[in-house]
Amino acid sequence: MQRSLTAPSRHTSEAIQFRIILAATYPFFLAAALAQRVLPGRAPTRRGLPVMRRSVFGEAKAMAVSAIPFAFMG
Repeated sequence: MQRSLTAPSRHTSEAIQFRIILAATYPFFLAAALAQRVLPGRAPTRRGLPVMRRSVFGEAKAMAVSAIPFAFMG
């Protein structure tokens, strides 16, 4: 059975595209994370206990990483 040579290059290409989109969208998600921190609202709690929050940068990266895969669907 022969392996296709296009699979690794496709994976590499998608990884590069993911990083480019992450770099392009990260500033928007960083602004959203900052707005969430600055605007008054409920503090996150779990069963009445305060929840440890990520840094603003970590939160922005988490939001970007969770949203970007939708660009690759289809």
